[in-house]
Amino acid sequence: MRYAFVAEHRALFSVRAMCRCLRIHPSGFYAWLKTPLSNRAREDARQTELIRKAWVDSGKVYGYRKLHDDLLDQGETCCPNRVARLASLAGIKAQIGYKRRPSSYGGKPSLVVDNTLDRKFDVDAPDRIWVTDITYSAPRPGWSWVHMSGMH
Repeated sequence: MRYAFVAEHRALFSVRAMCRCLRIHPSGFYAWLKTPLSNRAREDARQTELIRKAWVDSGKVYGYRKLHDDLLDQGETCCPNRVARLASLAGIKAQIGYKRRPSSYGGKPSLVVDNTLDRKFDVDAPDRIWVTDITYSAPRPGWSWVHMSGMH
C-alpha cells in the first residue's frame, strides 16, 4: 500500500523523501516495482471479478455463502473464508432484510359510508348503481386479488 502511494506520487515528490516520511526503504520500493504480482494476488484479482459478476447477476443480494456456491458451480476451487475475504475487500455485502413499508397503526380512522343501497339491487335505469367485489386468494409466492365491478 505504501509502495503504491510512492509510485502514484513520484512525479510530484522525490522517492527518497516519501520513503523517509513513510518509514520504508527506497531499495524495497524499487524491488517492488520490478517484481510482478504474486500468483496468489493474480488469483485473488481473478476470483474477485468472478465474485463481483455473480453478485451483480444475483441482483446484488447474495452474501459470501451463496457466492461461494456459485463459484463452485462454475468449477472454481476456493474456500468460503477466501470468498468472504475477497468480497469484503471489494465492498460486496449481502442485502439483509428489506425496507419496511409504512404500517397502518395510528393515523386517521377509515371512512365509513352509509349503506344507501340497503340491499335493493333491482334498479329502474342503467348506470345508476355501481357495485364491486374484491376476491383474495393466496397462491404462491404472494397474494393476488381479482377486482370485479359492474353496473346495474
